[in-house]
Amino acid sequence: MPASPARPLYLDDLKVGDIFVSDTHALDKEQIVEFASRYDPQPFHLDEEAARDSFFQGLAASGWQTAALSMRLMVHSLPVANGLIGAGTELSWSQPTRPGDVLRVTSTIKDIQPSRSKADRGMVTVESITTNQHGERLQKLTSKLLVFRKPASA
Repeated sequence: MPASPARPLYLDDLKVGDIFVSDTHALDKEQIVEFASRYDPQPFHLDEEAARDSFFQGLAASGWQTAALSMRLMVHSLPVANGLIGAGTELSWSQPTRPGDVLRVTSTIKDIQPSRSKADRGMVTVESITTNQHGERLQKLTSKLLVFRKPASA
């Protein structure tokens, strides 16, 4: 389903099986080190030499950086009216994100449950897979999102 910021998506616009594909984000060593310096200052995110002797066997982006970049890509590719409002999530990382990786997120609507008590909203389960330029899975995020119905005045 085509969508744009000019045409936000509401609960009734979505259906199970809808797929949304993001643009890409190229990640380099400088971005990885900058993020790690500020938010996850561990040797395998900061120093190539130290990273070689770590579990990761090379410089790896913080999983939280992969999650943050994935969120940014999702915001632009899944333009839900009133924003992506999370109500719970399950997150896993399949393999490290590396310098030179080009991230893309593919989000699939897995379930839609209109609220029984509040007619203006529902819960939507979205599975978002972040892959690199080789199509290798880096992250899987399954989220429950609060999504509103289109207002009667719209």
